[in-house]
Amino acid sequence: MSGGVVDPVLIRRAVESDLPAIIGLHAADGIGGHGDAWREDTAPRYRAAFTALADHPDHRVYVAEQGGRVVGTFILSRLLGLTGQGQTHAELRSVQVDHTLRSQGIGAQMVAFAEQEARAWGAANLQLTSNLKRLDAHRFYEKLGFAKSHAGFKKGL
Repeated sequence: MSGGVVDPVLIRRAVESDLPAIIGLHAADGIGGHGDAWREDTAPRYRAAFTALADHPDHRVYVAEQGGRVVGTFILSRLLGLTGQGQTHAELRSVQVDHTLRSQGIGAQMVAFAEQEARAWGAANLQLTSNLKRLDAHRFYEKLGFAKSHAGFKKGL
């Protein structure tokens, strides 16, 4: 921020050098509870996962950058299907905004960008899941036009 003017947000494909900042956003999340931390012993696993995502045509990792700093991140995935006469769907995942910058429009810009990319893929819809404890996030997504439509289930393997 300079002279009272907020620096614009740039949303771009992530590069490997963004990984410490991306993992830092997830590590700062008290609700997610994934145990993320960028350390010498964890960095190789994050790099391998990033490379697999970056090399896959149906997955994209993005960052939101403001003032040269990564302030948000998300993954967009294309899901091919048979139902709906073979509709393509897009899934928004791993959405994080720096907790000190929430409610400033960064998340809304990220979602709008994801919607645009999903349309370019020919997706019929954009879907996401959100932890049941994230009530603020649920209100945010509903404000952006998302509707609760399914119950999600997980099973550890």
